[in-house]
Amino acid sequence: MDVMQPTRRGVLLTSVALLSCGLPALADEVFEIEWKDLMPEGEASGPSGVVEHDGAAAISQPASTGVRTDWNGQTVRLSGFVIPMEYDGTAVKTFMLVPYVGACIHVPPPPANQLVLVTTDRPYESGGLFEPVTVTGMFGAASNSTQLAEVGYALSADRIVPYE
Repeated sequence: MDVMQPTRRGVLLTSVALLSCGLPALADEVFEIEWKDLMPEGEASGPSGVVEHDGAAAISQPASTGVRTDWNGQTVRLSGFVIPMEYDGTAVKTFMLVPYVGACIHVPPPPANQLVLVTTDRPYESGGLFEPVTVTGMFGAASNSTQLAEVGYALSADRIVPYE
């Protein structure tokens, strides 16, 4: 199995979770969310942007304090950085959306409630590792396990655009 690939079971569970959220998405309503919105009430979010590291940090993921279900089955828009996981030719069809550059690759991954597994039927021609993007699509809390980290959310992307 490729190090960057989520487990097939994880992708299947993500799809089932998004379809069975119970809250129909409203086509006209898109919720703009930020990474801090994914943290349980009263919890502080981690870093965003570029994180400095000394290369000696232990590669261990902090425990997640839980996920929020406020947007399950809703259409959301969230910006972050791409960690490609599965390709279709040169385009990315599955990736992890992370809140800061270096997450999961050069520094320890953030908690699961700060990671989103993104899948798309229309593969995205990514500009490379850690490209900043804005993703819009159906969102939900969905536990996934990859070889890089545990992931707390999933997003079925309808639209992926470079961050502006």
